[in-house]
Amino acid sequence: MSEQTQQQGTSQARRVVVAGAGMAGVQTAVALREQGFTGTVTLIGAEPHQPYDRPPLSKAVLLGNAEGSAFDVDFDALDIELRLGREVLGVRSADHELDTEAGAVPYDVLVLATGAEPIRLPGAEGVPGVHLLRTLDDAERLRPVLARQHDIVVVGAGWIGAEFATAAREAGCAVTVVEAADRPLAGALPAAVAAPMTSWYADSGAVLRTHARVERVEPGAVVLDDGSRIPAGAVVVGIGARPATAWLAGSGIELGAHDEVVADSHLRTSVPDVYAVGDCASFPSGRYGERLLVHHWDNALQGPRTVAANILGEATGEPPAVYDPVPYFWSEQFGRFVQYAGHHPAADTTLWRGEPSGPAWSVCWLRDDRLVALLAVGRPRDLAQGRRLIEAGTRMNPQLLVDATRPMKAAVA
Repeated sequence: MSEQTQQQGTSQARRVVVAGAGMAGVQTAVALREQGFTGTVTLIGAEPHQPYDRPPLSKAVLLGNAEGSAFDVDFDALDIELRLGREVLGVRSADHELDTEAGAVPYDVLVLATGAEPIRLPGAEGVPGVHLLRTLDDAERLRPVLARQHDIVVVGAGWIGAEFATAAREAGCAVTVVEAADRPLAGALPAAVAAPMTSWYADSGAVLRTHARVERVEPGAVVLDDGSRIPAGAVVVGIGARPATAWLAGSGIELGAHDEVVADSHLRTSVPDVYAVGDCASFPSGRYGERLLVHHWDNALQGPRTVAANILGEATGEPPAVYDPVPYFWSEQFGRFVQYAGHHPAADTTLWRGEPSGPAWSVCWLRDDRLVALLAVGRPRDLAQGRRLIEAGTRMNPQLLVDATRPMKAAVA
């Protein structure tokens, strides 16, 4: 901790600046006030809109069932200063200044919460009718596309691709999803687990084409590398996201293999007085024995509480809080509620609860008979109980666990 922070921390007159006004940034600002921070809190966002939640963009906002998804936060009442429509450009840590389009912003503590940005399809920039779905403006541009019931090609059968395809089918659009891998969610789930999800596309009336690489996008069509041409009134690209950290070049802040900010177990960066949280940062997990980069909503909700506690702890001398969550996310696709908790690469055993051809089933991953991850399709009780069992490190009885009629909490060893 710097001498400057020590001196100002004792008086609680510190200035905390949060770069990024998405879920992680907003929750950091709110958590600071909830935990009793009385210094200045400034929240800087690149978009001009009132800070908003992202999950509804691929659902209610996209379908026109909601005008927006602004956070229900009274920033004035919490004395949180909003500076919106200001892109961050760099950090000069020696000067304790954040550079923005509107000039330099001094800080005593800086929190990096700039999230992730979508990966663009090479060669598709500038082609009419090509869309991303990450921001409120993206959703607003796609609304009339769905309303006009265009033929739509979705590039990528990951989480966002499936969610958009679901909304587009609900809107009455003809949908073709093209995926370079041999199955949906190839980068997220093992082949045996993702395989049952393939039929969900056809059941909903969408066409799924695997082993399908995009050669180029033309106005009105997507051309695959096998020469086939798919008519497209619109193209939606959902091929992943990367941490939004290019602006940190030259800052001295360590970045990892995926260009994410490398945070420690307290969510501190390699530079004094700078924290990182949410989609832009990785952290070491003692629970799983490896560094995790989690691009999901719950991580952006939970991490800020640790950051806020540690910022306040600098002033009071409290031992720093450790961030080691059980990752969690959910997805609504093709009439199914899919939930996941944990980190399955650490497992040595995979068990099924229920038939994957049915409407409700779960997959359990164990290591040394302890649950380390769980995927639940239409079984929210499994998820709720399983998440607590993962957190507790409870030893399970595999023979009892595969009985889908038995509550998970009753399948302990």
